[in-house]
Amino acid sequence: MSARNALFAEAARLIAAADGLLVAAGAGMGVDSGLPDFRGNAGFWRAYPALADARIAFEEIACPDAFRRTPALAWGFYGHRLNLYRHTRPHAGFAMLRAIAARLSRGGFVFTSNVDGQFQRAGFAEAEVCEVHGSIHHLQCMAGCDGAIVPADDFIPDVDDAACLLRSPLPRCPRCNDLLRPNVLMFGDWGWLGWRSDAQRRRLESWLATVGRLAIVEIGAGTHVPTVRWFSETLGEPLIRINPTEPEIPGRGVSLPCSGLEALGGIQAALAESGFFER
Repeated sequence: MSARNALFAEAARLIAAADGLLVAAGAGMGVDSGLPDFRGNAGFWRAYPALADARIAFEEIACPDAFRRTPALAWGFYGHRLNLYRHTRPHAGFAMLRAIAARLSRGGFVFTSNVDGQFQRAGFAEAEVCEVHGSIHHLQCMAGCDGAIVPADDFIPDVDDAACLLRSPLPRCPRCNDLLRPNVLMFGDWGWLGWRSDAQRRRLESWLATVGRLAIVEIGAGTHVPTVRWFSETLGEPLIRINPTEPEIPGRGVSLPCSGLEALGGIQAALAESGFFER
């Protein structure tokens, strides 16, 4: 058995011994679906050359002030992402995780810093996903407006991708006519309405209290925005960390220095060989 297959087998052993699966996912989870990696300005600017030309960093456009200063540009960026996420098909690893969770008595739950809604698009139940940084598929008023968070279903942004500018009318709050923004936690964001994510977090904590033997599979969570890594490491369980560039783990568990899809495929094969899916 190769060294990598031995690691897949050890990860499979930890999962097979569990009664609940926590999927902890960062931005790297979407790379195998073709979504861009914003790690560093180089990767960000490759995806958005108009922002590269203007020397606008990710932290400068992904902040509430951008919606006040240059709303058409801010919504050009977020509108492009909203369209992209709506049309992106989740890679096969999502289905693998669903199949694994379905074989465990307490099922599974997702904790993710991603705002793309890909887990729900892949068939995960809304009640089993915690989006700790919010969701681009929901909107809020820049003025707060009684804490209302509304679905973005009716907003179809028409974006000039080359210029990263919104061509269609800016979305407006139906209550006060102020600008609507994504219900996403941005950099320097004191106006984010977090009650939807807080409710998701409470459901997650309630689920964790029912799990006796937890398996944690962390995928594509880096140290630049370490929310997911921190959470994974607080649970006191063996950790299966999948990350091609930062796979190190602080204690017990399995470190897999490969992409999410490759690792999940290897783990699924090892589980199948052990008879996990037949029990």
